[in-house]
Amino acid sequence: MKLNGLHHVTAVTAKAQENFRFYTRTLGMRLVKKTVNQDDVSAYHLFYADKLGSPGTDLTFFDWAIGPNRNGPGSIASTALRVPGRTALEWWAEYLTGQGIDHSGLVDFHGHELIEFADPEGQRLALVNDDGAPDGGIPWESSPTPAEYAIRGLYASTLIVGQLEPTERVLTEVMGYERAAEYKTGTNERTVVYELSGGGAGKEIWVVEQPERPRGQLGAGGVHHIAFRVADGQAQRYWRERLTAYGLGVSDFIDRFYFQSIYFRIPGGILFEIATDGPGFTADEDLETLGEQLALPPFLEPHRASIEAGLKPIETVPAA
Repeated sequence: MKLNGLHHVTAVTAKAQENFRFYTRTLGMRLVKKTVNQDDVSAYHLFYADKLGSPGTDLTFFDWAIGPNRNGPGSIASTALRVPGRTALEWWAEYLTGQGIDHSGLVDFHGHELIEFADPEGQRLALVNDDGAPDGGIPWESSPTPAEYAIRGLYASTLIVGQLEPTERVLTEVMGYERAAEYKTGTNERTVVYELSGGGAGKEIWVVEQPERPRGQLGAGGVHHIAFRVADGQAQRYWRERLTAYGLGVSDFIDRFYFQSIYFRIPGGILFEIATDGPGFTADEDLETLGEQLALPPFLEPHRASIEAGLKPIETVPAA
């Protein structure tokens, strides 16, 4: 039973309102859910995705008042998002320049054309030419970016580790990834590409080995964890048994209402999640108004008044 690629990436912001503006009004993604961190209801949990909030398109944020992120071993260092072709990538290069956002221009990595840049809090991002691959997200018609160039979901995540081999064993011996390429990217540094089911959009992990760099420190502008897709609870139970048999500590099954989750840490401390594709974000909101109001799962709804009192209001109605 295989994993189906990336489900979502969860990062950290200390500036929720500015975060909303950047990801919806600059990058053109849709806020499909404004809710709270279920383990810390004093913090928002914001989900940006395609029109439908499709699995594999979600970039999410915890709103925590903490200092800036510092990448290093133990970090998820960057997130690559997919766009449909070279023409789209060229449009984004010109657009980012027009928005005053510094970027790399078109560069090549492992045969992929991409643009590297950062969000206002320093989170490292990339836009990757997905060569028009199928199964991309559905563009949001209210996006300020043209539908033909829109971000279509997740492409890859980059991890930084102090020692490659323990991470490689988990990826290849347990999770079904294959080593596809290795590049020397600095003194005592190498980057290795791992592919699931032949690689491509949503099915690559890029691992940077930096044995001499100080350990990373999670903060605003950093990534908290990445999640991998499975279809349903049956598949999730299989993966929990498989991970446990390998000797990894795995959480119990957790009902996040919009999907079900299990969590585990790989050697070096990076947090992984395996999440089901459903039920999805329309479980408690209409598709037309996703993300416009604070949504709480049923087990938190009785506490709405106290939860809302502890949150700083943010405006998330789409711009006209």
